[in-house]
Amino acid sequence: MITAAALAALATACAVGSWRFTTARWTSQAPRVAIILWQSLGVTWGLATTGAMLAYAVEPYGMGVLSGLIAFADGRTPREPWDALHVLAMVAGLTALTVLVAVLLTAGVQALRARRRHRMLLALISHDNPVLPGVRVLDHPGAAAYCVPGLRSQVVVSEGALKLLSQDEMAAVLAHEAAHVRERHDLVLLPFAALRRALPWSKVVCDAQAQVELLVEMAADDRARRYCSPRRLATALLRFGTAGAMPTPHGMLGVHANSLMARVDRLVKPAPELPMRLRYGMLALSVTLLTSAPFLWVYQL
Repeated sequence: MITAAALAALATACAVGSWRFTTARWTSQAPRVAIILWQSLGVTWGLATTGAMLAYAVEPYGMGVLSGLIAFADGRTPREPWDALHVLAMVAGLTALTVLVAVLLTAGVQALRARRRHRMLLALISHDNPVLPGVRVLDHPGAAAYCVPGLRSQVVVSEGALKLLSQDEMAAVLAHEAAHVRERHDLVLLPFAALRRALPWSKVVCDAQAQVELLVEMAADDRARRYCSPRRLATALLRFGTAGAMPTPHGMLGVHANSLMARVDRLVKPAPELPMRLRYGMLALSVTLLTSAPFLWVYQL
């Protein structure tokens, strides 16, 4: 019973923490740290929520969550008789765990299919450009720049973008898209898209997904600034905004109109870096969250 209560308290803490985190102002100063903390909150909340129900369900076995589930699967007889509440908790816990895993796998499969279809389409309507080696140029007059993530990642720009941007601005945009590919930001966003599918009615989940999408763009901006002028990248973003950038295809990473001004302000007027003590404190909190739920799954209190 203590393990179930501890997991329930941890799940509640993650839910409240996520709600408060959506209004945090320091995240733009350290987007990578904020992304790690968001991931920790999401993973811990899922494990703690399902674990609380399953811990109560396997309480008659007198074991931890994981050992109790193994005993249940083996058909062992519990030390104490089951009642209706324990049975209900088992059904609810297994159902919730199955739903979370299913939506994650479904989101991943759909993203892979969308990218495969898009690669086939690009083979028909795009071409290589000797001036931009390794970049596919889309035959479209609209402004577009995005990446197709995966093992065979591709960076795509449109003819409209080539005409819209100067050489330096295009280099800045390509550095940004290359950062998405290198840091596999598609995998960062996948769990939040899956959680949005599972809980479409939750405002906190919706806000969390929007926050992580913006943080991913800021993280890519930070990496691009190592290779280009931040003002060139800001100018390119403004040009995309005024020209009306094409919508990014499903499953790809590209320019989002709703995040342009926040990114431009950050590039033009960079805020001071987050103090190291706060940075390490947030990382320590993330590690604590990520280890606490698995610990409570394995050991009984």
